[in-house]
Amino acid sequence: MAATAVDVKARSREVTMGVEHAAARSMFRGTGLSEEDLRKPIIGIANTWTDVTPCQLNLRDLAEKVKEGIRAAGGTPIEFGTICVTDGIAMGTEGMRASLVSREVIADSIELVVTGHRLDGIVTLTGCDKTQPGGLMALARLNIPGVYVYGGSIMPGIYRGRKVTIQDSFEAPGLHARGEMSEEDVDELVGRACPGAGACGGMFTANTMAAAAEALGMAPPGSASIPAVDARRQVVAFQAGERVMQLLREDIRPRDFLTREAFLNAIATVEALGGSTNAVLHLMAIAYEAGVDLRLEDFDEISHRTPHLASLKPSGKYVMADLDVVGGVPVVMKELLDGGIIDGTTPNVAGGTLGDHLNRVREKPDQDLTFALDRPLSATGTLAILRGNIAADGAVAKVGGAAHSTFSGPARVFDGEEACFEAVLAGDIRKGDVVVIRNEGPKGGPGMREMLAVTAAIQGRGLGDHVALMTDGRFSGATYGLMIAHMAPEAAVGGPIAVLREGDVIEIDIPNRELSVRLSDEELQARLAAWEEPTPRYQSGMLSKYARLVSSAAVGAVT
Repeated sequence: MAATAVDVKARSREVTMGVEHAAARSMFRGTGLSEEDLRKPIIGIANTWTDVTPCQLNLRDLAEKVKEGIRAAGGTPIEFGTICVTDGIAMGTEGMRASLVSREVIADSIELVVTGHRLDGIVTLTGCDKTQPGGLMALARLNIPGVYVYGGSIMPGIYRGRKVTIQDSFEAPGLHARGEMSEEDVDELVGRACPGAGACGGMFTANTMAAAAEALGMAPPGSASIPAVDARRQVVAFQAGERVMQLLREDIRPRDFLTREAFLNAIATVEALGGSTNAVLHLMAIAYEAGVDLRLEDFDEISHRTPHLASLKPSGKYVMADLDVVGGVPVVMKELLDGGIIDGTTPNVAGGTLGDHLNRVREKPDQDLTFALDRPLSATGTLAILRGNIAADGAVAKVGGAAHSTFSGPARVFDGEEACFEAVLAGDIRKGDVVVIRNEGPKGGPGMREMLAVTAAIQGRGLGDHVALMTDGRFSGATYGLMIAHMAPEAAVGGPIAVLREGDVIEIDIPNRELSVRLSDEELQARLAAWEEPTPRYQSGMLSKYARLVSSAAVGAVT
C-alpha cells in the first residue's frame, strides 16, 4: 500500500494561499518574500539571541545557517525572537526572580508566534539556561516537526596560567573575604573568566540541558559538546535546517522522540555527567508538555543504578570543550548503553536510533575525563531525592563533590538569600552548621532563585566540606557540595521549612534518602498550626501572575 502523502503546507496554507488570504499574503510580501517563497512550507526559527550575555552571542550567525539549510531543502525560513534572562548576571539580586519565569515566557511566546502565523515547522536556537528547556517545552507543546539547536559552550578563560570559568568569578567574593584575593586580583579574573561567545563552560545547567536534549533525541548526536566558536556549530545549524524539512515531509514530530524511554535516557545521562539539579525541574516540565508521566522517583531510581562517569566542573576537573575533545556526550552514553542502563532503540532527529549512532563511538584512550562502568568516579549518580518530615513532597540533593553522605547540625535559618550571603561573608556561618534559606520557592520567591552567590561564597570561605545548605529555592549547575534544593512543600504554602527555628537539629542521610528535623510530630504540628501565610512579595505584574499560577517544584514548577 502506498504511503499517504503528507501536506507539508497544512498549516501555512491558511495564510499563504488563495484569494481569501490576500491580506495575509500582502503582509508576507512586504517582508520581501516572493509568491514562490509562499508556495513552500514556512519554517519558523525561534531565536533567543541577545547581546546581554555571551551565551547567546553567536545565535544570529547560526540563524543564517539554519535559513540556508531550510532554503536548500525547499522551505522558506522566517526568523523571530524571544527573550533570555541570563542567570550569570541576575544571580544574587532581585532580578534572579525573573529567571525561571522566563522559561515559561519563552515557551509561551514561541507557541504564540507559531500558532498565530500558522508556521509548518520550527527550529529553536538556544543558549543560556532557561532558553533550552523553554525551547524544548515549546517543541513538545506545539508538536509540529521541529529540531533543537544549542549555540554551544564557551571556551575556558585563562587566569594566571590556569583554566577558569564563571564559577571562579562567583567564588571570588568568598576568597576576597578571606583575604586570599585582592580587589585587583578579582578584577583581573573578571576580565578573563568569559573569553567570548558561548554558555557557561562546566557541566552547569546550560551544558546539562544540552546533553539531555541530545539524549532525548531532539538534538543531533555529538552536537552538545561542540564549542560555540567552533565552525562545526555552523554545520550543525545548516543540517538542522535541512533536517526539519525532512521531518516535515515524513510527518515526524517532537512527541515521536519525547517518549518516556527517552526521558529515562536523559536522566541517566545527566546523572553520569554529574549534571545540574535544575535538570529535575526542566525535564519534568518538558515531560509535562509532551504528555509523559515523569516523577521524582524516576530520578532517584535511575541515580541508584547509574554511575558517575565524567570529571566535569563543578565537582570535577574539566569543562565541556574538553569533553568535546574526547568525543563528547556520546562517549559517556556509549558506556551507559553497553551497560544496559539506557535504551538504544529510541529515535533521533538525525535519523536512525540512539543505538545506531552510539555503536559508532570509540573509546578515547589515555585520558582522565570519562571513565568506564567498571571504574567510575562513584557507583551511583550525583543527584538524590530526599524525603522526610520537612520535605514530604521531596527535595533534590546534589551530592557530586560532597565530602559527606550524612550530616547533622544546627539550623541557621534565613528568610531569603541576601541575609544568608551577608552572614557568609561576615564569617557568621561556622563548621557544622546546616544553612536554611526559605521563602525562595516557586510561589514564595516568586521564581525560585538560584543560590549560587551563597554556595560559591561558602566554597570561597573554605566551608564547602563543613556545612550543608538546604532551600526551597534552586541551585545553579555550578553549585557543588552537600546542597539540597527544591524542598517541597515550600515555605510560602506552609511547608515545614517555614517553621524551622535557629538551632533546630537537621539530619541529612543521603544513603537512606532522608531529610528531617529532630522534633516530635506534636511540636512540628503545633508550629505549623500557628503559621500565618505571608503577604505575596509582588501584588501586580508578571511575577505576581506567576506566583498565582505556578505549581510545586515537585512537579516541575510548571504553570
